[in-house]
Amino acid sequence: MSEDSKNTKKQVPLRLSPRLYAAIAAWAEDDFRSVNGQIEYLLTECVKQRKKNGKYVGEDIDAPIELDIE
Repeated sequence: MSEDSKNTKKQVPLRLSPRLYAAIAAWAEDDFRSVNGQIEYLLTECVKQRKKNGKYVGEDIDAPIELDIE
């Protein structure tokens, strides 16, 4: 594998509900990031946490989320 292909970011299609997208967009704006940058940041933090203690950020990670963004 060449050095360029190791450093190239992968593109992943992602489908989000409008409410989840709005919540992430607002959070990204608060953190001065793009929505894409915020998603990448959040995923990176989850992976770091999992590597650190073998667990996901929350015990109930698979539970359906309820967004109160009104």
